[in-house]
Amino acid sequence: MTTTPEHDARVDNLKFSSVYPHYVTKIEKKGRTKEELHQVIEWLTGFNEKKLQELIEKQVTFKTFFEKANLNRNAHLIKGVICGYRIEDIETPLTREARYLDKLIDELAKGRKMEKILRE
Repeated sequence: MTTTPEHDARVDNLKFSSVYPHYVTKIEKKGRTKEELHQVIEWLTGFNEKKLQELIEKQVTFKTFFEKANLNRNAHLIKGVICGYRIEDIETPLTREARYLDKLIDELAKGRKMEKILRE
């Protein structure tokens, strides 16, 4: 699936720090914890809590966030539809990586077991 250049540019320039509080709110409303959220983010990106906090404080864009990430070797196993896009069909790498994160957080909020979310 091809996303539009405008859509990809919005993802590139979106600040991770502006979206992160929404992730926290979403999962906490569903009874999950910030620690679980950080576990999911670390699984996908390799960022421990200290590095994650540093990136939030620096207000990095999603582009920079994913450029610095060491994407999990099993990230390609994340499949399904998120934000109206089938993840495995998204051609733009950065947009696909951002949707990987969205999908993992969605699964966490929906109560999926951590071992299923982490796809090990």
